[in-house]
Amino acid sequence: MASLFLYHVVGDLTVGKPELVEFHETETVESAIQGIGESSERSLPIWKKKSHVGMIENSEMRQQRFVGILNSLDIVAFLARSEYLEDQEKAMKTPVSEIVVPNNSLLRQVDPATRLIDALEMMKHGVKRLLVPKSVVWRGMSKRFSILYNGRWLKNIETSSSSNLPLGGSSSSITRDKFCCLSREDVLRFIIGCLGALAPLPLTSISSLGAINPNYKFIESSTPAVEVTWKLPEDPSAVAVIESTLDGQRKIIGEISACKFWQCDYLAAAWALANLSAGQFVMGVEDNAASRTLAELCLNSTVGDNNVASGGGSRRPKKFSSRSIGFFSNPASHGLVGVSRSMYRGRSAPLTCKVNSSLAAVMAQMLSHRATQVWVTEEEDDDVLVGVVGFADVLIAVTKQPAAFIPANKSAEAFGNDCQS
Repeated sequence: MASLFLYHVVGDLTVGKPELVEFHETETVESAIQGIGESSERSLPIWKKKSHVGMIENSEMRQQRFVGILNSLDIVAFLARSEYLEDQEKAMKTPVSEIVVPNNSLLRQVDPATRLIDALEMMKHGVKRLLVPKSVVWRGMSKRFSILYNGRWLKNIETSSSSNLPLGGSSSSITRDKFCCLSREDVLRFIIGCLGALAPLPLTSISSLGAINPNYKFIESSTPAVEVTWKLPEDPSAVAVIESTLDGQRKIIGEISACKFWQCDYLAAAWALANLSAGQFVMGVEDNAASRTLAELCLNSTVGDNNVASGGGSRRPKKFSSRSIGFFSNPASHGLVGVSRSMYRGRSAPLTCKVNSSLAAVMAQMLSHRATQVWVTEEEDDDVLVGVVGFADVLIAVTKQPAAFIPANKSAEAFGNDCQS
């Protein structure tokens, strides 16, 4: 297990990653919606513009320009404010600097030679993106022995100085001012591809590993959905929609989260968030014969089909439908009374696992569904919520098991010599 994290560096994970194109805080909400839809990470790092075009920055200057990370839930919550629902054109032209929550600690610039174990430590403590200089050619050590050379620990390479190059080794050939971003999902994909090296950890239950986080955000189904916008969750960016039972248990019926809004109709989702209860929002409300009494479900304004919030070609009046925000309808609205609510709900159903689910199974769920969290339910009851597992919880569970990465009876130099012999 130790070798997986010790003998790999961040540069090993950047193969095939596209070059970072900065999204600036002066860009509009309309551009951000399009950018999030096209982003493989489903969110956007936001930057301040350089004070001088063409200026050469060091890592500290670049770090100071980073503002924060914008996701789809941030935008939907912003659009749900009454003044922006009434003036959609103004909302779409608003600069993202008015929406993004400033948090400079969510991103860290690291060298390609940074050990993977060090990168994991950063991500466990809140870093969501690693900014890595883009290399033209990787000329470092063998991947298996990336951080050892002649029995000595390699140092991080400072691109601005050759004095810190690792002894006897060659650095990457760095292209100035070209970077790529690594997310926690990228790290998780790397780890799940090396499950054999982690045995028997992947088959251990998440409860045994202490990976279940009981401190999750939730909202009652009868509560107005707009209340989630009062204090948006940070990590994971998701709120469970629950129904409380008489004995104090919480039954999950859905979630309001950034990963659900990735490529939705943002304006329709915002209207629904502002006007429906949390239960109506996640279970789905259709404008059909079964729900005609909800006359107020009509959007009062027109939404342009050429708008990135809806997609299309002509301008037409639009009515709210759970399908328009990527959700399928409540089976009750189609007369399917008595059928389990979770069977026909499509993408509105929350992603769940059991308390005794294995770590490998939960990781596979997160990656296959492109989700940032999995809700954990009791073994006996599929609906009773006990906690959540997010990216940070998985990384902590994966890395906290080895008591030490170097045998206690050996020095780092001796350990390195053994590895290379």
